[in-house]
Amino acid sequence: MLLPDISLAELILIAALAAVSAVTGGVAGYGTGALMPLVLVPIVGAAPVVPIIAISAMFTNSARVTAFRRSLDARRAAIALIAALPSCILGAWLYTLLTGRGAALVIGSTLIATVPLRRILKRRGHKLGEKAYVAAAAGWGIVVGGTTGAGVILLSLLMATGLEGAAVIATDAVVSLGMGIVKIAVFGAAGVRTTSVVVIALLIGVVAFPCTFLAKLIVERLPVHVHTAMLDAVVIVGGSMMILGAFR
Repeated sequence: MLLPDISLAELILIAALAAVSAVTGGVAGYGTGALMPLVLVPIVGAAPVVPIIAISAMFTNSARVTAFRRSLDARRAAIALIAALPSCILGAWLYTLLTGRGAALVIGSTLIATVPLRRILKRRGHKLGEKAYVAAAAGWGIVVGGTTGAGVILLSLLMATGLEGAAVIATDAVVSLGMGIVKIAVFGAAGVRTTSVVVIALLIGVVAFPCTFLAKLIVERLPVHVHTAMLDAVVIVGGSMMILGAFR
């Protein structure tokens, strides 16, 4: 077998959650990076999770760009890419130095932190100026380079600049594509882009791609605030379980 340590049932479970997370991510703009670690960590361990999601995100973000391309804010996307790419390289390199326990602690802590951070940024209600946006994007680059689920931070930053709705999803997808290319290159150079990582990432990506277009069909029908509350609860519980597992 190509993946001797992973059963068919586990692959089916990964594919099923990939479909669910792609739909939720297409609706709310994030979800794949937050939900997939909940099933990937128990199956493959914490260390390969960020490389797996970085590769699979190339599919999901490409689908989002295609589905929501007319709403793209190219200027804000370019600013975020230029500001975040150097720090993303640093964050990805630092991640390759972590042990399995360290990776679990970083991912779990980041997932939990994204929930109150998103709510705080939303509650403040004022728009970010361009200089503040550049600085925040640079800081986000380090986080997204070495963790998963950090896409929610970029969404919050984009909304704080005044973007709304599909424009946030499209702009986030373009920026995330650029970050993904950098992360894949760093992980490949560091030797963490193994056969198992690539196979699982391709499985997630192939399943998730068409589901993103399903999300587009329901994006105006689903009560987003209900979905967001449910996803926040799952993220907090899952992140806590990962941290507890690391200490055990």
